Amino acid sequence: MELEEAKNKYIQTWGSLATSWGINKTMAQVHALLLISTKPLSAEEIMDTLQISRGNVNMNVRALIDWGIVTKEFVVGERKEFFVADKDIWELFKQITKERKKREIEPVLKVLEDLQKVDDATEDGMQFKKVLSDLSSVTTKVNGMLETAIKADEHWLLSNFTKMIKK
Repeated sequence: MELEEAKNKYIQTWGSLATSWGINKTMAQVHALLLISTKPLSAEEIMDTLQISRGNVNMNVRALIDWGIVTKEFVVGERKEFFVADKDIWELFKQITKERKKREIEPVLKVLEDLQKVDDATEDGMQFKKVLSDLSSVTTKVNGMLETAIKADEHWLLSNFTKMIKK
């Protein structure tokens, strides 16, 4: 397989896999392209490579910047904006984990906390509060594990994960 063919297959596969994780396919493809690029890319270069519209590029690049995994880079002598992705995969993992925790786990914890304030001493009310308490407990543990992963260094997390698997 030639390098360009392999790069294209990677970009397409990454985009397809992303939809399984609830991520926009094009956003994942833009990120994949920036991740394997050896130089900063302009919106035009992204458009040409992925065969997508300028609006699609701009919308997805802005989303990637919001996630903290793509940045703008100044190129001397150029007026266009150029974009780069952080190439450190461990830092990428931690940043995505941090954002997903903030966007998905923390709001669930807040809702569960609010819902547990229901004032109902009936059997139904008690069962409802028990289910919410159990959900909150599990979600809090997941939140703690994610926080640990965000703060951990790569070797600590991998060695502890390996120990868990061996048990």
